[in-house]
Amino acid sequence: MQDSSIHIGKSGAVSYSGPDAVAYFRARSIRSALQLYIKTDGKVIPTRGMGITNMLRVAGEITNTKYKRTQAAMAIDDLTIWIATMQSALPITSDE
Repeated sequence: MQDSSIHIGKSGAVSYSGPDAVAYFRARSIRSALQLYIKTDGKVIPTRGMGITNMLRVAGEITNTKYKRTQAAMAIDDLTIWIATMQSALPITSDE
């Protein structure tokens, strides 16, 4: 099994190494995209081809829950809990 960690360099650059750290970054990214989608009433999507259906599919892959189009707020809440749990489990190192 690979070790996962978050490393913060002197310049402020952050690297996510290992499968758990990459999943953590993915969860934060999809949560941010869902928040933007809700805030703009669906007018802004993160990139072409990543509509609400795909965002909820990815959120479901992370949280192991299937979401309907009307459950975006629930997906955000579930992702927030998952992110907090993962953040407490991942070691964070710094070059300071």
